[in-house]
Amino acid sequence: MIKMTLVQLDNYGPWTEFLGDDREADLQVLQSELYADLQRMFSSKGGLLFFSRFDNMLAVSNGVTVEDHRAILKSIARRYPVTVSMGIGVGETPYEAQRMATRMLQRSGSAQSPERRSVLAHNLDGPVRGGYVQIAHIDVNSFTEQVTDREDAYKAMYLVSNLSTVLMKLSMSKGVLTFFNGGDNFISVCNGLSEDDFREILYRLEVSTGLKLKAGVGFGRNAVEALTEANKALSMIRRGKTGEPVVFLGGPPREDYLL
Repeated sequence: MIKMTLVQLDNYGPWTEFLGDDREADLQVLQSELYADLQRMFSSKGGLLFFSRFDNMLAVSNGVTVEDHRAILKSIARRYPVTVSMGIGVGETPYEAQRMATRMLQRSGSAQSPERRSVLAHNLDGPVRGGYVQIAHIDVNSFTEQVTDREDAYKAMYLVSNLSTVLMKLSMSKGVLTFFNGGDNFISVCNGLSEDDFREILYRLEVSTGLKLKAGVGFGRNAVEALTEANKALSMIRRGKTGEPVVFLGGPPREDYLL
C-alpha cells in the first residue's frame, strides 16, 4: 500500500484575475516559493512533493500523519496570500492512491470555490499498516554529450518534454506515476513494478524516442528513504559497476510500516 496527497491551491485562477495585467512574474515567484516551502515541510517528515502543474501538486506521503498535514495547511495559511487544500488517498498502486486523493478533495468542493479554504479531505480513521514506497530514479544515457552540448536549448527542452510524455503514458498503464525532475531526470513512484517491467518500459521508450535510459530502483518506509536507495542504484549504473540498464537495490520491506 502507498499513500499519496494532492495539494491544490484554493480558488487560485479567480484570485489571480484581481492582481492586474502585469502579475505573471510575481505569480511565477509565488508558485516557486510555495512549492519550495511545501517540499521542505513534506520532506522533513519523509515525504516527497512533485510540482506537477504548480497549482496542483502531488506528494508521496507515507509516514506523514494527518496531524502533519494539518500543521502544513496552517503554516501556509499564515504566511501566504493564498491557501491550499489537500486530499489524502491510499491504494495498492501509486496511480490508484492519487486517484483516491483527488476524489477525496473533489468531494469537498471545486478548486475555484471561494468557500473552500485549507480543507483536509480523507477517509483515514487511524493509522494504516502495510505500507512501503518503491521509487525509481531514471535518466537518459549520455544526454549531455548527445543533446545538451550539440543542440540548441529549446530543442533539448522539446526532446525532454516529448520523452516525459511517452514515459508518463507507459507508466500510467502499469499504475505508476512518473514525474520530470529537472535536467534529463525522472522520478517514478512505482510500487509493484518488477525488473522485467522496467526493462520493457525502457525498451519501448528507446523504440519510440531513439533515446536509451537507465533506472536505479530503491525501497523504503517512506519516499525519502526509497529515493536515497534509488540514487545509490543509479550511481552504480553510472559508474559502470553493473553493466545493466536497471538495478534494484533491496526489495519491499518485510515489516508492516505505518502509512
